[in-house]
Amino acid sequence: MTRSNSRRELLLGAAALAGTAALPRTAKAQARGRIVVGTWGGDYARLLNKNIEVPILIRDGWEVVQDQAGDPERRSKMIAEQRLPRGTSDVQGLSALNMFQMQDAGTVMAIDYGKLRNAPNLLPAMKYPYGVGHIYSGKVGVYNPKLIGTAPVSYKDVFDPRHGNKLGIIDIQYQYTLVCAALAAGGKVNDIEPGKKLLLECKNAGMRIYPTNEAFAQGLKSEEFGVGVMWKARVVQWQNAGIPVAAVAPTEGTLAYISGFVVPKNAPNKEGAYAYLDAMLEKSAQEAFAIDMGYNPTVTNATVAPDLNKRIGFTPDEIRKLVDLDYDYMNRNDVAFKEWWDKVLKS
Repeated sequence: MTRSNSRRELLLGAAALAGTAALPRTAKAQARGRIVVGTWGGDYARLLNKNIEVPILIRDGWEVVQDQAGDPERRSKMIAEQRLPRGTSDVQGLSALNMFQMQDAGTVMAIDYGKLRNAPNLLPAMKYPYGVGHIYSGKVGVYNPKLIGTAPVSYKDVFDPRHGNKLGIIDIQYQYTLVCAALAAGGKVNDIEPGKKLLLECKNAGMRIYPTNEAFAQGLKSEEFGVGVMWKARVVQWQNAGIPVAAVAPTEGTLAYISGFVVPKNAPNKEGAYAYLDAMLEKSAQEAFAIDMGYNPTVTNATVAPDLNKRIGFTPDEIRKLVDLDYDYMNRNDVAFKEWWDKVLKS
């Protein structure tokens, strides 16, 4: 059984159960020590603080400091620091692909699941040897029904040059966008050349490129554009905020997204790192992320209300059709992909 198929089956089980710019320190120094968390900014950083750091870790006596930056910058920093006996972060939030990349680069340590009290509740598919899955969702088509008369049903419908400047993509999500475009153009997760060609056609037709998820949301809200791809979880947030957006699981199969944490080999506070990993798997934290951010829990003891699960989750058929990245292929070609994205697509 492949890891991809295994993950689909394990998520099916979960569906059945469900029905460096740093922020100010979030607490004064405490006796238990300091945990430095590498993370994206924006909503994710805010909700880490709200749902994990303040109610669990800080209350328990830890001091938590967020080191916010994009994942390319944080990954570069991890590699630059790997020869140092003592790094500058204790845990790093990354996508499943980026966790693989950092493992391949030799920067992260193996996870000892025996040190995590909540490990028995963790879905086996989220137990990477080198990282722990925190939340998951999928890359769906998104559209404003007011601006897009015919609802898209596939990635091919989304990445249609005929949309012109009504199509928007996100700069920081170049890896997943390239793969979605490849699937739209008849390519595969390990053959994105057709996707590059399609994206250039869309660019020439007027496609908009937004720097961040938040900027993309603002563009949707102001009706600058009307169609694109995004994590289903984010769509739920935007709907809650009154943004007119709908989501569709593409017929090619939804590209899965898993966000998790790794521990650098030279983390200054490994005890604190394990405390953070355990805290993020707490039932209360996982349930809060489902409500606040629309991501699916990675633990089996989290309870998601049926109406919320209908909005953030996937049907058994959609889960069976989830598409995994080819981590090795993306890792080997990531530098070239980013160079093409910056120098060709964005030029």
